[in-house]
Amino acid sequence: MNGEITLVAGNSHLAFAREISECLGIPLARTLFKRFGNENLMFQCLENVREQDVFVIQTSAPPLSDHIIEVLIMVDALKHASAGRVTVILPYFPYARSDKKDRPRISITARLMADLLETAGADRVLTMNLHSPQVQGFFRIPVDQLNATPILCDHLRASTPLDDHVLVASDVGEAKDLQSYAERLGLPLAIIDKRRKDDSEQPRAVALIGEVGGRNALIIDDEVASGGTLVEAASFLVSQGALRVEAAAVHPVLSGSAIERLGGSAIERLVVTNTIPVKPSPEFPVTQVSVAPLFAEAIKAIHSGSSISALFH
Repeated sequence: MNGEITLVAGNSHLAFAREISECLGIPLARTLFKRFGNENLMFQCLENVREQDVFVIQTSAPPLSDHIIEVLIMVDALKHASAGRVTVILPYFPYARSDKKDRPRISITARLMADLLETAGADRVLTMNLHSPQVQGFFRIPVDQLNATPILCDHLRASTPLDDHVLVASDVGEAKDLQSYAERLGLPLAIIDKRRKDDSEQPRAVALIGEVGGRNALIIDDEVASGGTLVEAASFLVSQGALRVEAAAVHPVLSGSAIERLGGSAIERLVVTNTIPVKPSPEFPVTQVSVAPLFAEAIKAIHSGSSISALFH
């Protein structure tokens, strides 16, 4: 790109955007957001972006629908302000779990999100640890997916003696992702056979592949939503002889009463990234590890046209 980097932040995660700004040494662009009495939203960038390499920073956080509309309006406004290129940074991709038609007459909403971003004028997307890799295929523009595994592994290794730990996948679907953690940390792994009959978010563990007896269990997942999966898995692991149970995940969705549910469970610690803002709670401590520096490095790579693959390691 010939133009300079311009950072534009939405309202979903301002702390994350400011950290990226500090890492790059580039101030956030001055903007104006206004909500009218009829609930319509107006966005205005107060700085010239003509031929600039613009990065719009937004994530999937409550109120989700408002933030989706907000980022679409931002991209459209910047594109019509003659931005040279608009890259949307979505650390947690909206509707990432709605990636297939597994029942009649439903929307594959992750594909719809891709269509909306393209229609708004996005030239590329930068995200992290998609729930399903095929979401990248929903786009006809470049999509870069960063990986939080190395950052989480470094934190876990530095903060906890792991010699007596075993990594646990909360269900069979997470087993493939668990392998990369096991290779980096040099730990054995186990897999919980979990069954879910409906959408009530009440999974039931029925069997364990591997051994946790007499060891500390560390559950690995890509995201924590209601907390039901982790709570059920922790209870099951204790019944199988685990001494202590900890958990780590990339995206801290923590919807509804998830914090309260985790606080009353056998889980002693939860480590997540900061792809989504988390409000501190005395009921259950959540440790957030920042991935903003990684996104800052990716922005520099995209702007200069260099490879992003090196950041995966």
